[in-house]
Amino acid sequence: MTKQKIRLGIIGANVGYGWTPRAHAPAIANLPDIELTAVCTAHEETARESAEKFGAKMAFHNHMEMLEKADLDVVAVVVRVPIHHQLAMDVLRAGKHVYTEWPLGANLQEAQEMADLARENGVLSMVGLQSRVAPVFLTLRDLIADGYVGDVLSVNLSQISSGVLTRVSGRTWQRDNTLGATTLTIPFGHSIDALCMCLGEFESVSATVRTQVPQWHETDTDKMVDVTAPDNIMVNGTLAGGAVVSAQSSSIPYHGSGWKLEVYGREGTLVVTSGGSPSTSGARLQGGKGDVSELEDIEIPACHTWVPDSVPQGAPFNIAQLWSRFADAIRSGERIEPDFDTAVQRHKLLDAIQRSSDTGQAQAP
Repeated sequence: MTKQKIRLGIIGANVGYGWTPRAHAPAIANLPDIELTAVCTAHEETARESAEKFGAKMAFHNHMEMLEKADLDVVAVVVRVPIHHQLAMDVLRAGKHVYTEWPLGANLQEAQEMADLARENGVLSMVGLQSRVAPVFLTLRDLIADGYVGDVLSVNLSQISSGVLTRVSGRTWQRDNTLGATTLTIPFGHSIDALCMCLGEFESVSATVRTQVPQWHETDTDKMVDVTAPDNIMVNGTLAGGAVVSAQSSSIPYHGSGWKLEVYGREGTLVVTSGGSPSTSGARLQGGKGDVSELEDIEIPACHTWVPDSVPQGAPFNIAQLWSRFADAIRSGERIEPDFDTAVQRHKLLDAIQRSSDTGQAQAP
C-alpha cells in the first residue's frame, strides 16, 4: 500500500528570491509522500501566482481562511522572524502540526510561548535548525560518540562571512536587534546548534557581542540607516562534558574566510570546513588519529541521506531532510527533533551569550 500523502500548507509562499522558492518548494516537489495542498501570501494575485508556480491546489491571501477552509495536516511558517509568533500561534490554535523557520521567535519569550502551546495542544512541531539533518554533522556526531577522538578536550568554531556595509531597503529591517534576525541569531545560531548537537550543551559561556558597523547604506534609496543588530560574536565556554570551546562568528565587509569547526580529543582530531554555509552541500569532513602526518578525508555514509536523489543539492537538500523526518513523525505521532523545545533551548543559550556580553560575567544557559 502507498502511504497517504501529508497535506501541507505554506504561509509565505511568494514567488521570487524568498526561502520558499529557493528551498521549500523544490524540496517538497521531490518528496513523494508530501503534497503541497495550499499556499498563502499577503495578496490575492501573488497567492494565485504561487499556487500555479508551485503546483498547489488552493491559494489564499488570508492565513486564517486557509486554516479554516483547507484540509491540512501541517502548516509551514516561512516568513520574516518578527511575525513567526503570531502566525505559528494561530496555526497551533487551529490544531495543526507546524513547521517554523529559525529563529523560532524574535526573542526567548515568544519561542517559549510557542513551545508551550504546541505541547498543550498535543501537536507536533519542527523548527528549521537544518544543521541537525545535514549528513556531514550527523556523521561528525556519530564519530565523536563512537570515540574517534577519544575524550574531547577543546573545540574551535570560526565563521567569517562577508557583507554588512550595504543592503537594499527591503533587507535593512534586519538592522533592528529587537526583530530577532541578526548575525547572533541566524548564522551563529545555526552554527552553535550544530556544535551542540554533536558535542553536547554548554555549562557556561563568556562572550562579547558587538555591532562593529553601526550604519548600513541602502543602495536603492542612497540612505544611511542606523544599526543595532550585532555583527561580531566571540564566545569562550565550557561544555557539560568538560571540553573548552572558542567560537567566533563575524559578518565582515570583504573576503570572508568561510566556516570551520575543529574538534580535538586525546586520541584524534576531526575538522569540518566549508566556504559558505556548513549545512548545505560542499562541506568537507576530515580526521586524523594519533600521530598520522596529516588529516584525511572522511566519507559521508549514505545512511544519513533520507531523501530521493532527485532532491537538488544546496538549499533544498536539508529542507527536504527536515520534511522527510517531520512526515515520519506526523505519521507515528512521536516527537522528533529539532522541534520547538529544541528551539527554546537554543534561544536560552543565545540569551546567556547576550547577558554575558552585557554584564561582563560568565553565564549559565
